[in-house]
Formats: sequence, structure tokens, C-alpha cells
Amino acid sequence: MRIARFVHPGSAAVSAGVAWGSVEGPADAAVDALTVAAIDGHPFGPITFTGDRWALPDVRLLSPILPSKVVAVGRNYASHAREMGGDAPASPVIFLKPSTSVIGAGDTIRLPADAVRVDHEAELAIVIGRPARDVGRADAMTHVLGYTAANDVTARDQQRADVQFTRGKGHDSFCPLGPWIETVLDPSDLRVSATVNGELRQDGRTSDMIHDIATLIEFMSGVMTLLPGDVILTGTPAGVGPILDGDSVTVEIEGVGALTNPVRTK
Repeated sequence: MRIARFVHPGSAAVSAGVAWGSVEGPADAAVDALTVAAIDGHPFGPITFTGDRWALPDVRLLSPILPSKVVAVGRNYASHAREMGGDAPASPVIFLKPSTSVIGAGDTIRLPADAVRVDHEAELAIVIGRPARDVGRADAMTHVLGYTAANDVTARDQQRADVQFTRGKGHDSFCPLGPWIETVLDPSDLRVSATVNGELRQDGRTSDMIHDIATLIEFMSGVMTLLPGDVILTGTPAGVGPILDGDSVTVEIEGVGALTNPVRTK
């Protein structure tokens, strides 16, 4: 199931507003051929439908989730660790991005005035479906609701100057997520790519992760409780590079879809 969060125009039975829904149609269908069926309530539990349905072009997609926190891992691909001038870490290197950094498909990435270089980082994102605390590898995947595409936007000069990640990765709009959450997916070997203005910049596979998803959930849940709706960013392959005012950047995850955002200065 592809779960989306969206603004709809309303119907005879319901006023215009925000809802969760299931995106219907073939995975390879054009957007114009897709519909979205409204879910009654939220997707964290048994799902029932309201009966309301809209063509996907008639709604506005939002970020598919508003997490309490975004937990990210650095240097989880050896190729990226090398391009950053470091070694692959023996255990996950984790950091937090604030919930205020989250935006959805089509929303604008805003370049801070005090940043010299801002980079794209294409990543597979995990959405947690039920609370996880001190979870072992064997049970880790049972806590996953699904997967989405993410762009771990980074002010590289600020990251290097601060020698930690909070400012460089925490600006408003620095965590695009979307376009929806795919709940039925084998994440072990998926293509992860990024294009800027149609030019391929990153092209990797999740099978190249140093620490796999079960390991990340085990490690992170040993540090902090992961709540339903929390997001884990799993790291980025080599090829990160700058984005500039006027650019359009697309992160695509095989089996999930494409997340496109325009880039503008503040």
C-alpha cells in the first residue's frame, strides 16, 4: 500500500481539509492515472476507508509523515565515507534532524543566506510503525510501517566548521520526504538515485549499506525510543554535490517513487 498525506478539495460528504489516503493504480502509471482513497483516521493500526476518493492531480501531497524526530546515520555507504575523506565507521554514527526541517514533494528547499555550499543527499527513509525500545535485530523489521524517499540536505561548510551536524543539517526545509510511504517493499537491494536539473548525480544501491536496516533500528532503539511516525534516514551513496538557486532536485527510490523539490534562496 502507498500511504499519502494530502490536502483535498472536499466532497459532498466531507469538507476540504487534510487526510491520509491510499494511492491507487499501477506502480508505473502516470500521476494523472492515479487516485487516492481517503483513510478513516490514521494509518497506525487497522485501516478502514471513508469512501471518499480523488484523482491524484486534484489533491496536494504533503510530507507523508510529521515525525516527532528524524534520526539519521552518517557515512553508511563506504563510497560516501571515502568521498568525505573518512573511513567506514565500525558502528552507526547517528544524528538528529528537527521535525521543522521536514517538507513534502514539490515544497521548496530554502538555501540559507549564511551557507556557502548546500548539498543534496539521496536516501531511503524508514517510517516507524510501532514503538521501538531496545529492539533486537530479529524483531526490528516488525516495527517498520514502510519506506519513503528522503533528501538529507546539508549545508556542507557549516557541517565542517561546526564539527557536528545540527546546524548544517537542521535548517527549515532540509528534510524533504515523499511522495508517499510504501508499506510492501523489500528494502535490501533498491536503487537510490539523485538528479539535479535532469543530470544524474548519485546512483547507488541499498545493498551497499555498511549497516543494514535491522542493525540501525537495533542500535538507535538502544539509544532512544522510536515512536510511530518517526523517520530513520539510512545514509547516502557517493555523488553528493551542490544545489543552487533555481535548481530542481529529484531523489528516486526504486519501488517507492520520485521526490522532486525546487531550490530557492531565502
